[in-house]
Amino acid sequence: MVTELGAPQSPGDREILVDIGEQCVYLLTNGQAVKSWPASTSKFGIGFEPGSNRTPTGNFLVAEKIGEGAPLWTEFKSRQPSGRIAEPGGDHDAILSRILWLDGTDEENANTKNRYIYFHGTNREDLIGTPASHGCVRLRNADIVELFDLITVGTRVRIA
Repeated sequence: MVTELGAPQSPGDREILVDIGEQCVYLLTNGQAVKSWPASTSKFGIGFEPGSNRTPTGNFLVAEKIGEGAPLWTEFKSRQPSGRIAEPGGDHDAILSRILWLDGTDEENANTKNRYIYFHGTNREDLIGTPASHGCVRLRNADIVELFDLITVGTRVRIA
C-alpha cells in the first residue's frame, strides 16, 4: 500500500529502501512506504568488490546530491554536467538528470563512495524494472528528479 506524499515531513523522518528482488525503490516516512518507483540494480548481482560492477547491500547515507536544476536527461561526466542532453537507448550506461551519491555505513560496504555508487537517471529507461545497471541504482529520469527533490543529504538508505 503506497500512497502519495501528504504534508511535508522532517527530512530525518525519511529513508529510502531499495528492494533488489522487486527492482523497486521505496521512500519511507516514519517507516511507512509513501512513494515507490521501479528501478534497476546491477545485472552482475550484488557485491562489494571494487571493479565488480555489482550493487552493494546494507546501510548507506546520501553523501551528496548533484545536479539540482539541471534539465531532464542532462548527461553527467565525473559528476559534472557534460553540456549534452542524452537520447534514449544506446549501449553505454549514461548517468543522467540527477545523482544521489551513496556512502556505505557498514564495514563490508564502506568502500561504496570510492566505488562511485549512485542513484541516477538512465538512457535505458526501457530496462527499468530489471537488473541492468553496472552497480548503481537506476531510475527513470523523471523519477530520480522527484526522489532528489524529496530527500536531503544524510538521508538513510537501505539496499536489500
